[in-house]
Amino acid sequence: MREPSWRRDGEHPDYRFTLANERTFLAWIRTALALLAGAVLLDQFATALEPRVAVLVLAVVLAIAAAVLSVGAYTRWRANEIAMRRNGPLPFSWVLPLISAIGLLAAAVLAALFVVTS
Repeated sequence: MREPSWRRDGEHPDYRFTLANERTFLAWIRTALALLAGAVLLDQFATALEPRVAVLVLAVVLAIAAAVLSVGAYTRWRANEIAMRRNGPLPFSWVLPLISAIGLLAAAVLAALFVVTS
């Protein structure tokens, strides 16, 4: 795989910051995998929750959130690398408020389903 052109831009950052940026990226990927696992769990094992359509919609939303978070993790990692190479400020990430809102929504829907089902 060819090295992207932005990797030749600016100065090489301190390797500690690059490794910290990679650890953050990997944490975001782990979170995406957890969301995906939650989606599979809801679809395959939460058979007692009703209405089933709501459970399926929630599972799909969690799976889409996992995909969005995976893309957001890469774009954030890349933007941080570019900012560090140019000695600039770290950019704002739209993924943080989005994933927080999805988590809030998923928790609220699950709580409502628990109440309705019991």
